[in-house]
Amino acid sequence: MRFLVTGANGFVGKPLCAELLRQGHAVRAAVRSSAQLPDGAEAVAVGNIDGDTDWADALQGMEVVIHLAARVHVMNDKAEDPSAEFLKVNLHGTENLARQAARAGVKRFVYVSSIKVNGEETHGQRCYTEQDAPAPQDPYGVSKWQAEQALWRIAQETKLEVVIVRPPLVYGPGVKGNFISLLAAIDNGIPLPLAGAINERSLVYVGNLASALIACATHAAAAGQTYLVRDGEDVSTALLVEKIASALGRKSRSFNLPPGLLRFAATVLGRSAQVDRLFGSLRVNDAKLRSELGWVPPFTLEQGLRITADWYLGQRHG
Repeated sequence: MRFLVTGANGFVGKPLCAELLRQGHAVRAAVRSSAQLPDGAEAVAVGNIDGDTDWADALQGMEVVIHLAARVHVMNDKAEDPSAEFLKVNLHGTENLARQAARAGVKRFVYVSSIKVNGEETHGQRCYTEQDAPAPQDPYGVSKWQAEQALWRIAQETKLEVVIVRPPLVYGPGVKGNFISLLAAIDNGIPLPLAGAINERSLVYVGNLASALIACATHAAAAGQTYLVRDGEDVSTALLVEKIASALGRKSRSFNLPPGLLRFAATVLGRSAQVDRLFGSLRVNDAKLRSELGWVPPFTLEQGLRITADWYLGQRHG
């Protein structure tokens, strides 16, 4: 099949393109400007993504679009109007691409949304599912939810098959943000007050996400569906620290500090959001993806963490 992948030189895009090529598909990689891509991918520069982007050259002859490119959630956003910036790229940019894809004869459009469309946390044994009423709580989540709604409208108006995928936290080689900060802290032997975390969080290794996206792009039953995805093993932050330490070949120096005390300190320091993520739960149920598409993640959590740790050590100590 012939695929257009947007955001192809990004964290998810690179392994996705590599796996598509490994499976024998033709890949056209849409990037903002010239970039290093897996051998065999055809690069096409599209510039900034918004409601006015011209996708004609990129879409010519394509059968499937996997849309990864987005303005991603960031802590302490410096934009004057974050909501407007998120909507510019994530809503208007997505809608513009999908409408042009439909006119160009693209059969299927796979959109990588976010679990933030469901909400920020789960409680007790509850898991998010595709049937939950969306409850985004920040401008990023809202922009992703509005993009999903726009795509369903386009699907009704045209012959374009839409598939939505909402991943939780994605990790793997090239990861940034809080996850790489956690890797660095554990690698450097910094004591972490996380042993008391009894939460449960779903994660997805980037290789598993790439596999799921390809299933959503190629399986007939995926058309018109929304799917959640995860590795398959939910872990507490305390256990995640132990597993990362093991993958790094380090000794965990995690200790128990009462979460209430840590939350109080974080509030004083203006870091309550980070602590909420470390001690809060966010579980997803991916049974629909597995049952409808027969999808099984090719990597276990331990394998994903090991590959991530090896990449990190190669970057850190290479």
